[in-house]
Amino acid sequence: MTKERYWVVGGEYSCMAFKALKSGAPHVMGPFEDRDEARQAWKRVSDETRSNAAVRYSIASEQIVLPA
Repeated sequence: MTKERYWVVGGEYSCMAFKALKSGAPHVMGPFEDRDEARQAWKRVSDETRSNAAVRYSIASEQIVLPA
């Protein structure tokens, strides 16, 4: 049996090409049990950083295998 978890990952990038994070390490939020919960966190952090064009956040998912 598999389960999907969601994470919000991002931060401030060193350039507008979004190749490398300025601090070197991403800001990670989660895990979230469903995509809607992750989307709410993504929307909140995106709204908070809206004035900085070099900041970008995304929703990532992972599938985990649960023991039978």
